[in-house]
Amino acid sequence: MQIIDKFMMFHIAVSNMPKAKEFYADKLGLKIEKDYRQDDSRWWVALTLPVGGVTITLTTYHAHMKLGTMTLYFGTSDVTAAHKELSDKGVEVTKIKDDLHGPGSGVKFFQLHDPDGNLIHIEQA
Repeated sequence: MQIIDKFMMFHIAVSNMPKAKEFYADKLGLKIEKDYRQDDSRWWVALTLPVGGVTITLTTYHAHMKLGTMTLYFGTSDVTAAHKELSDKGVEVTKIKDDLHGPGSGVKFFQLHDPDGNLIHIEQA
């Protein structure tokens, strides 16, 4: 028996939910699946990629999480177009680089940060 057979969700601590929602939904294009708010310190927003997959849950309830400590990797079919679109939306992005997964990997990528300082890699998938 395989004990674990699917990765379902992970949480990202955020300091300002409206700003985080705007970044992940409007800038990156993730789909808001659920938005549950008890109050400003207990607010959860679940997002998915348009094609589904793992749920990313933004939360203002930090418990043992620290802001800005996550690194996320997203794939795109056109790294140059994604870079331009994010730049046009006012997102500060690095230059496109090569070899994300080590010398000779040939994987083109660029980086950016979310409003709380989490590092995001966008790579050519």
